[in-house]
Amino acid sequence: MKSNHLLIIFLLFSAFGFAQKKDIAGTVKERNTGIPLYGVNISDKNSGNTVSTDFDGKFLLKGVTPGSTLVFSYVGYKTREYKTTANDSKVDIFLEDEAKTLNEVVVIGYGSVKKKQVTGAVSVVNSKTIEALRPVKVEQALQGTVAGVNVTTVGGAPGADISVRIRGIATNGENKPVAIIDGYQGDISTLNPGDIESLTVLKDAQAAIYGVLGANGIILVTTKSGKKNSKAKISFNSSTGIQESSRILPTLSATEYALLLNESYANGGKALPYPNVSGLGEGTNWQKEIFNPAPIINYDLSISGGSDKITYAFSASHLGQEGIIGGDKSGFERNTARISLGADITDKLKFKTNAIYTLQSRKTINDNGLGSVLFNALNVPSTQSPYDSNGDYSLVPSTAGLGIEIINPLAQIANTFNEYELTKLNGVVGLDYKFTDAFVLTGTLGFNNQNSQERIFAKQISYGGKVFDVNRSSVIQRATFDNNYSLDIYGNYTKKIGDHNVVGTLGTTVFKEYGNQLSATGFDVPYNSWNYADISLANGLPTVAPNTSYVYDERRLSYFARLQYDFKGKYLLSAMLRRDSSTKFGPNNRIAFFPSMTAGWIISDESFFGGTDGIVNFLKLRGSYGILGNDQIPNNGYISQLNGEATYVFNNTLTAGLATGQIPNPNLKWEQAKKFDLGLDLKMFDNKINIIADYFIDTRADLLIPNIPVSGILGTAAPGASAPTINAGNVKNTGVEFAIDYKNTFSNKLTLSLGYNVAFIQNEVTQVNNGTGFIEGGAFGVGQPAPARMQVGKPMGYFFGYKTNGIFQNQTEVDAAPSQVALGAEAQAGDLRYVDVNGDGVINTLDRTDIGSPIAAATMGFNVQLDYKNFDFVAYTFASVGNDMVRNYERTLTDVNRLDYVLDRWTGEGTSNSVPRVTTSATSNNVFSDYFVEDASFIRIQNVQLGYTVDPAYFAKAGISKFRVYTGVNNLYTFTKYKGYDPGASNGAPIGGGIDYGFYPIPRTYLLGLNVNF
Repeated sequence: MKSNHLLIIFLLFSAFGFAQKKDIAGTVKERNTGIPLYGVNISDKNSGNTVSTDFDGKFLLKGVTPGSTLVFSYVGYKTREYKTTANDSKVDIFLEDEAKTLNEVVVIGYGSVKKKQVTGAVSVVNSKTIEALRPVKVEQALQGTVAGVNVTTVGGAPGADISVRIRGIATNGENKPVAIIDGYQGDISTLNPGDIESLTVLKDAQAAIYGVLGANGIILVTTKSGKKNSKAKISFNSSTGIQESSRILPTLSATEYALLLNESYANGGKALPYPNVSGLGEGTNWQKEIFNPAPIINYDLSISGGSDKITYAFSASHLGQEGIIGGDKSGFERNTARISLGADITDKLKFKTNAIYTLQSRKTINDNGLGSVLFNALNVPSTQSPYDSNGDYSLVPSTAGLGIEIINPLAQIANTFNEYELTKLNGVVGLDYKFTDAFVLTGTLGFNNQNSQERIFAKQISYGGKVFDVNRSSVIQRATFDNNYSLDIYGNYTKKIGDHNVVGTLGTTVFKEYGNQLSATGFDVPYNSWNYADISLANGLPTVAPNTSYVYDERRLSYFARLQYDFKGKYLLSAMLRRDSSTKFGPNNRIAFFPSMTAGWIISDESFFGGTDGIVNFLKLRGSYGILGNDQIPNNGYISQLNGEATYVFNNTLTAGLATGQIPNPNLKWEQAKKFDLGLDLKMFDNKINIIADYFIDTRADLLIPNIPVSGILGTAAPGASAPTINAGNVKNTGVEFAIDYKNTFSNKLTLSLGYNVAFIQNEVTQVNNGTGFIEGGAFGVGQPAPARMQVGKPMGYFFGYKTNGIFQNQTEVDAAPSQVALGAEAQAGDLRYVDVNGDGVINTLDRTDIGSPIAAATMGFNVQLDYKNFDFVAYTFASVGNDMVRNYERTLTDVNRLDYVLDRWTGEGTSNSVPRVTTSATSNNVFSDYFVEDASFIRIQNVQLGYTVDPAYFAKAGISKFRVYTGVNNLYTFTKYKGYDPGASNGAPIGGGIDYGFYPIPRTYLLGLNVNF
């Protein structure tokens, strides 16, 4: 009987318990606008059940017990908790934008800080921007989106290298910033942009926590990860597109070419090469022959989610891109796979790991420089047919007027054979141990393992007596192994004492990079065929040493400390100290210390400010100063190595051997970057307008200057030998950055976001103590002096040549002017008139001077985003103002084709004062002068995209929460007066980078894409 009573009581309580559970419906909206929020995660802390809001912000959570706490979380918004009651059946929840509360977290290296309390010059690019830009490489997402960051490409060839410069060019050596991927040093060029959650750019002394790595700035990369208490989210993104040349240069037609050549020969007193020009017509447009539409495809799939203890994210991607020149002969492929896991092993111990596998393959053509495919396409006469009567590729004559460097570009493409494959595994494994609520110890192991293989086949072929003729076939095979790892152990201590908040960081890091390369050459490839191009089959005896190799092993040991302090959350101070030791320097200078300090004052939190409800909602002043280092220099410069060439006599026989290479300098030491920044952060008009302004001075000291003159008895002129490198240069960059953003929702249907940023930079070399006072770089024409210099009082890499002052109109003007015969020929009417800069009455090398700079006076970006109902639209633009570029893609021989600007040449007195006459006679018109230097300022519409998101209700049964289609154009149009293909291209060299040898144009790409979330 007693047991029956217990059973009845149990059933009654059970029924009562079930009766208490109920379904709760509701809507989640943004507090300030009332706009419904799609995809908000709602989690019941009691049961663990989770749901997400639909397109209208609505949700339904079943089986909720009164008194349970519901957690509402959404990226970009402040998490909110709501405790249910017995009367709740429908609730309206309003989330507050974190951007407005300034509570979003910014990663600053070995820790993070609320955006409100950032004291350095820090910029963030989020995943939404990256998804809108759809860059092929991650670095491209920084162009136009971050003030003071300039991104240039070597050209538009698939897989081409990209140069990133933060706040200008500061050294004659390596200027690229260091990327830290999820805490370890890595290479962002191999990443899939779809895997990136955010890019954080540290521009000033905030980067000093990385010491030796921070001189050129730091890019912190955070990859996507799963979120706790969220159901599995599957996302599929794809795009396919067609690429085309964004520009065709206006070369002369066959008729125009023949008439011009006749005039040139007549002016030189020679017989006309084309007595009858009728019937020539347009002839061959060689650019149209080599340019062809090329496909590009991109797919990526990701799965992420998490429970109370576990988070996970998996992704895979494929990118396939053919070149607009050469098709698959200049193709690029990238395949990636990534896994990210996090686990709370105990309440105190947390585990995290992130691993990325990358497989890249690339084929290339000669796409830049003297003899490149584009160089040939621009210079081969339009009167020549691509094919001869037998259907074979035609040969360009080896005449004095066409030289021995110009060949048929179609034949050049067809006879180019190479392949490159890279496999890479990189990632990080880490543990966090929480000793107390105040102290957390973190240990991470980062790794990069990279292997590459390369094969290059030189086919035996004759182009008719050209420098490209190959008399003996050969194959080069190369294997390279590059590895590095880093071990970081650091602790973070957080303490709050009344109004005082302190965060202390103390740690150490060990970094090691090592690798080797072996290159071998085989001769006489069987059947002269790419299919047999392997050194195991090419058994011809070499005439020179066929094999080369190298090995390296470099290490760093570092200690770092940081103290972050704030009083009442409005007086902010951060001090950092880093000690680095690097094997790239000798024992005398191996260790260096890098201190820095940042500070901030949130004025809007002061009582005298009168609150934040007026016009100004937030105002912060901040400043920083620090010293950072740079060891991005060639290895082993401080020791003597046998890497030079020498010939010895043994038993009356000449024997090839080794000799001392570069003269060592045991006193080599670190380059130092002294960074000063003063900034202001401002929010106005109900946080709709956000302004960031910075003034900075970046002084680089102890630059490593190569080839310091020494006595000839040391043998520096021997093959492979060179003069020593010493610390003997300084550079100063001064500038202002300004960024303003506006965001407003006009109704529930229309949201507008506008962004504008601009950076003004002045670059000046302040010291070059190498005996000559300057360093030369770059090349122009054939056999001419280097056109670019690093010299005191001038910007880095400025152009050094002759100034011109129009065209001589008659012989009287020639007779009255200083003699120009020292430049190659006496001037005549119709020739360029050079300026006697030093006033000595003679035009010679002493009259060379500053004729331009490749460094832009200002760079800027303007971006717009519109959301209306289910439609979304974005447009990104970038502009560069004041940068010059050298036009060096035209051969100066008499019979080559020309751009059509030559039609405005001088043909008699008063006909032209800008373009000289044409003639086969010797002139001085082709020496390097400002005639070849052009203003390369430009405005580029980088990306335009229009998307439409289908109402999720249509796909609810299929489990699809988002279905978006979009179309877009990348590199839509470039507004510029520059005559070449790309006014924004650069080979990346600090001295000579602004010389255009015929940069492969960045293609215009038409895209159609799809985003689907499950």
